[in-house]
Amino acid sequence: QVWSEQDYSDLKVKLGGCYPFSHYFRSGVIGSGLCVFSRFPILDTLLYQYSLNGYPYMLQHGDWFCGKSVGLVIIKISGIVFNVYVTHLHAEYCREKDAYLPHRLVQAWELAQFIRHTSQAADVVLLGGDLNMHPEDVGIRLLRGWTGLRDAFAEATRFEGGETLAQVAQRGCGCPIPGGVQGQVGRGLEPPGLVGGVPAQGRGWHWGGFEVPSDPDNSMIQFYDSTGRKRLSRPCPPAEPTLADVVTEARTEVGVGLRAAQRQRYSAGRMAVLALLLLLLQAAAALGALAGLAAGQPFPKLSFSLLAFLALGVLLLATGLHLFHTMEVKMLQGTEEQLRMALRALQERP
Repeated sequence: QVWSEQDYSDLKVKLGGCYPFSHYFRSGVIGSGLCVFSRFPILDTLLYQYSLNGYPYMLQHGDWFCGKSVGLVIIKISGIVFNVYVTHLHAEYCREKDAYLPHRLVQAWELAQFIRHTSQAADVVLLGGDLNMHPEDVGIRLLRGWTGLRDAFAEATRFEGGETLAQVAQRGCGCPIPGGVQGQVGRGLEPPGLVGGVPAQGRGWHWGGFEVPSDPDNSMIQFYDSTGRKRLSRPCPPAEPTLADVVTEARTEVGVGLRAAQRQRYSAGRMAVLALLLLLLQAAAALGALAGLAAGQPFPKLSFSLLAFLALGVLLLATGLHLFHTMEVKMLQGTEEQLRMALRALQERP
């Protein structure tokens, strides 16, 4: 991740000789951290910011301020159209009690939908990024099943003259987060996190791996099928038979997050109402004192003023939280509805 635009500018200058084309995706407050460097001209770009991305009041985590997104760059190489996607999903801070799992699942679903709906004209699709999930997590299984992507970390073994992602991970180099698509990393290169490709529906490539040579002067990605041939034209493999179960599991987790968001919205709303009632009582007491209905001020003026400011602050904070969690509830409800329709379509499939 490249969080600083100045770092991106420095990289652009240093890599300009080998990779003259680049793009930086701007998003959120501090930036998405996503950028792409290419030897080949970039024809088009597109950025989609995820609808849910943590909580703004969790300052120690900061994911919300990044504006986590998925970026798309379209490149044509020798007449072949490449859709290259880069993304960074919400971090997993505690695996045993992952409070952000529903948000990450929403992001995984939106990522899968974004790839499906923007890759129709592509010959090859590559996904690279930090998904913050393990190969068998429900989000990865949902992404694989819904898009047809294959997990490079789980499937890659080795190829001549290079290391696998697993070998790179064992020696602690870079940040090889499991969960991507079929592929391997050339010797001497930092692991790109998650990389891969998928054939375009009906007419694309079906392949078993790709190699990124370590020679910067020969950095063309080479595609292979399982027999070593460079190109194979055949239909995509059918959807995983357990995709309906994966969608059901994802919908269940999203439902858990939805109920938690509803409870948080209710708590924030109740706090806002209590703060408003306190302000109204203070206003009534102040008006009564001004009208001479009370013998005297029941509280010292300073304490009375401090209590009023405190109630006003609580009212504003609670109202903001109520509005935020209301939007969270709507986004989770929308995703749950989309998963329900997807599940119905899968169950009706002959």
